[in-house]
Amino acid sequence: MWTLNDLHHKSRPPNSDGLVHHVTPETAKWDYTFFDVYKLKPGQAISRTNDGLEICAVVISGAARFTTDGLATQETDHRHGPFDRKPWAMYVPLDQSWDVTAVTDLEIAICGSVAENKKTPFVIAPGDRSVETRGKGNNIRHVIDLLPADRDLADRLLVVEAITPPGCSSSYPPHKHDQDNIPHESQLEEVYYYHIRPEQGFAFQRVYTDDRSLDVTASPENGDVMLVPKGYHPVSAPHGYELFYLNVMAGPKRAWHTTTAAEHVWLLDT
Repeated sequence: MWTLNDLHHKSRPPNSDGLVHHVTPETAKWDYTFFDVYKLKPGQAISRTNDGLEICAVVISGAARFTTDGLATQETDHRHGPFDRKPWAMYVPLDQSWDVTAVTDLEIAICGSVAENKKTPFVIAPGDRSVETRGKGNNIRHVIDLLPADRDLADRLLVVEAITPPGCSSSYPPHKHDQDNIPHESQLEEVYYYHIRPEQGFAFQRVYTDDRSLDVTASPENGDVMLVPKGYHPVSAPHGYELFYLNVMAGPKRAWHTTTAAEHVWLLDT
């Protein structure tokens, strides 16, 4: 069973390769999802081959040069930070090589999953995805779906950016997606990568199951990662602090179907 230390990964200074976070199925104690964050200096690069994997590289801040087979080299615009405009991203399928080079100081997330079927590589520019506002009242969040579940873009990988305004909740009412029971519910592991504005702020996130065999509450800060292997996982933004998180999800089937906690279903009607 997972503990708070398993699920809450604190931000740390980058190593000599620029690596800040490194999540694998082995370290997370799950089956599908990978997640890395790099902070690179101009000219530093990440070069890999997706051995049994697919990835989506998402620019959090800075400018990058994307290279992969089948696509022309693409240099992105500069993104000042995750609260500034929509992102650039690059999807690279199973068993294909790729390279990301920092044009400026660059923070980039490498979202990955075990894959079986090879798709087509593509670059996502800021104008390619719309912003969807979900919820109402103090349950508002603004979502950019980079790899939508209803489009056949990837084999298993789902990637979403969301911004939760101060004083609002997200991933709420509490829902879960840990059962392979489509169309009622899909089994998806999930990563939350946080940025907070102003940076000294924090969020609250609870991860729990119906039987409470898993029940942890964390206060992730700027640059932290939270893992959701199973269970409900609501998020709250304290007054005065705006939350950004990058969500990465993967599971046995590429579908997003959730179950709302029974005791909180009434909130859907209010």
